[in-house]
Amino acid sequence: MDTIDNKILMQLQKNAKQNTKEIAAKVGLSVTPTYERIRKLEQQEIIKSYVALLDRTKIGKELIAYCQVTLSQHQKKLADKFKEEILLLPDIMECHQVSGNFDFLLKIALDDIAEFHEFINEKLSIIDGISTIHSSFVLNSVKDSTGYNLEY
Repeated sequence: MDTIDNKILMQLQKNAKQNTKEIAAKVGLSVTPTYERIRKLEQQEIIKSYVALLDRTKIGKELIAYCQVTLSQHQKKLADKFKEEILLLPDIMECHQVSGNFDFLLKIALDDIAEFHEFINEKLSIIDGISTIHSSFVLNSVKDSTGYNLEY
């Protein structure tokens, strides 16, 4: 990857609906080399997919919770089973295995606190091997970005 690739990726992160001609004009290349670079970035899976970013409040996802999950034992088998179970829960937007005072950090999007209560009691806490769950709720988002900074 070079500076031009970075510029292309920044443009796609800003608006993936731009056509190749628009991107080419913004990065200083002609259309064909821009198209070829985009295809190469896709083939290398640097560009993993194209998605629509939704306004969560307009689709009823008013509550964002971060849950810190600690497993009862540090065993590969238990961690692997936990990961499998998490993949089956579509309300969990992100799951990260982390170092520190807990084992996993989950980002969960739900309609309201009642739905969160049901989610914890009926879905998350029934997963075998969970020792503790600590939850924090987003009150206000100061910055909410999905794009990576590639400008140096």
